[in-house]
Amino acid sequence: MWLGNEATEMNSQSFTAGILPGRAVLRIEGAEARYFLHNLLTADIEALKAGEASYAALLTPQGKVLFDMFVYDAGPSFLVDCARSQMAELVKRLTFYKLRAKLEISAEDSLNIGVSPVEPADAMGFRDPRVAALGWRFFAVSAATGHAAGYDTARIIQGLADTDADLGSGDFFPHEANLDQLGAVSFSKGCYVGQEVVSRMEHRGLARSRMLPVRLGGAAPPKGSGIRSGEKLIGSLLSSSGGMALALLRLDRLAEANAPLLTGAVSVEVMKPSWVRYDVPGAKDMA
Repeated sequence: MWLGNEATEMNSQSFTAGILPGRAVLRIEGAEARYFLHNLLTADIEALKAGEASYAALLTPQGKVLFDMFVYDAGPSFLVDCARSQMAELVKRLTFYKLRAKLEISAEDSLNIGVSPVEPADAMGFRDPRVAALGWRFFAVSAATGHAAGYDTARIIQGLADTDADLGSGDFFPHEANLDQLGAVSFSKGCYVGQEVVSRMEHRGLARSRMLPVRLGGAAPPKGSGIRSGEKLIGSLLSSSGGMALALLRLDRLAEANAPLLTGAVSVEVMKPSWVRYDVPGAKDMA
């Protein structure tokens, strides 16, 4: 396929430590909290030890991502790092599945989610379980720390979707958002909501569309703009920042592309992050 001139080397964008105002914290505690989360979410929660975290998702019965989150083992309880915009609906859905389980679900309004490129001092946190280049996430008691700067560009360069800016709720299968590549899906544990669909996609190789970072040759068009090779639609733009964007791309169509990739009049170069284990036709490998 054709992707234009050779790109210069791309490295992870630095970002400053600070709060992510779009994130919130839930606490789940009780004798059956671990069992409850393990049997509901895509990740292997049983394997977590105190001080460890996993990326995970709660799916629809049809196998699409309703909520993505980080689950942190805080010892006697679990802290869930989730999108603030989805917190009320997540609590509602968890409560629906709770039935008579011996656990409590509550919003931790006193805690904020922060990020840092280095391990933060004097803060409870964990290394980002998706990609080491995204540094650390931590629980901050006060928002006075200030907001993180440059984080969106950093995550887009690494090809990581944001709940609000990219994923939404009920729109994508886990494979499309690369949850299978990022440790958020266990293919060896027992059943969870939507497990049959996800397992079938994995074992039959049915994942044709993937979210990947792309470098743009100009100002980013609006989210949802199509990416084409000639007349053929290859994918669409998601969030963008700093000359980079995420895009949902059809890999089979990418392999057949024989003209420059464009979104509107803006050139598009597909990048392949180092953590991606599947083939991305014609993409430039990132260090």
